[in-house]
Amino acid sequence: MSARLLLFTGKGGVGKTTLAAATAAALAAGGRKTLVVSTDPAHSLGDALGVPLSGQAAEVDGADLFGSLHAAQVDPRALVDEAWRDLRGHLRTVLAGAGVDELDAEELTVLPGVEELLSLTEVQRLVRAGTWDVVVVDCGPTAETLRLLALPEAFASYLERLFPTHRRVVRGLLAGVAGSGSVERWDATADALGRLAENLDQLRALLASPDTGVRLVLTPERVVAAETRRTVTALALQGIRVDGVVANRVVPHPGAGAGPAADWLRTRRAEQDAVLAELADLGEVRAVEHRAAEPVGPAALLDVAEGLYRGRDPLEGTAPGGPLLAVERTGDLEYTLRLALRVGDSDLDLARVGDELAVTVDGRRKLVALPSLLKRCAVTGAELDDTGLAVRFAPDPELWMR
Repeated sequence: MSARLLLFTGKGGVGKTTLAAATAAALAAGGRKTLVVSTDPAHSLGDALGVPLSGQAAEVDGADLFGSLHAAQVDPRALVDEAWRDLRGHLRTVLAGAGVDELDAEELTVLPGVEELLSLTEVQRLVRAGTWDVVVVDCGPTAETLRLLALPEAFASYLERLFPTHRRVVRGLLAGVAGSGSVERWDATADALGRLAENLDQLRALLASPDTGVRLVLTPERVVAAETRRTVTALALQGIRVDGVVANRVVPHPGAGAGPAADWLRTRRAEQDAVLAELADLGEVRAVEHRAAEPVGPAALLDVAEGLYRGRDPLEGTAPGGPLLAVERTGDLEYTLRLALRVGDSDLDLARVGDELAVTVDGRRKLVALPSLLKRCAVTGAELDDTGLAVRFAPDPELWMR
């Protein structure tokens, strides 16, 4: 059975590593066998836990405070050395057989994002291993995480262009180019790339699974909050659900205290409360107060978790539920496609591309495969409402004649 997967991300410096570690500690203390793993190149997870980490999952000392907590940090360089070398050789074989110069083939197989993709594949392996109840991932900053989570789809597209699905056709082409003596070599290449395509499909399915949730960490500042909103939309475009938002380093309320320090705290807290109120449509925003001492080690992390979850199950999401994409009949000859995209003030563009709807938000483009019901319909309008983006369709006689 696969583990639950929680991914923590946020703008650099907001404290996502601490909150990921605290969540993992709370889950372990509650009796769940938990692994917390870092894919952040900065690798500060070990600092938060107060223990050295490696690429191998190791138990974190503190069984008296929590049960079974293990931690690791993904070493993408080692994964490249182990897993990418052979596959890169297969790709060079395909390119060279198609007439690409050897030097060009060498350059074309140095693909940006390979290290990050292998890091995500390692997370997938850990989730599916059946060893853990929950895997908590300390991801990199938001921009890097968005690129990371988009890689499976991008690589799948690259692979399809390089090596079409119909292996039989490709084999015939390659045999004609390279000679029948190379068929066995091409078969080995086809098998390797076929396994890669299958792994990419499984990875995309994992990210879109109901058992996967993204927790966005922010500090209550308008610039950070604006980035958080854009991240929610970008993840929705990728079919990945945000199941919680956490506001870290909230200034403690000074109460009825007097003096310049108390006045400053009241003013700052009021500003932060105003920012958090503007995020209310994203669901309940959990808040963690700023602490005088940096939380390092199991005991301090459990204290952070207590303030964060207040006795509730850390796996309980706080963002609105419901499907990311749904179709409903809104009239005798009209249907509405609803996309759970919180666009806000972002730039939005829609276009029909064959049997797909191209949705572009702030320069990020996503092709949404239309359900069969809508493939013979034309777009008649679109609007934004409380549920997100609603696109209206009506039957198109010309499409029905095809």
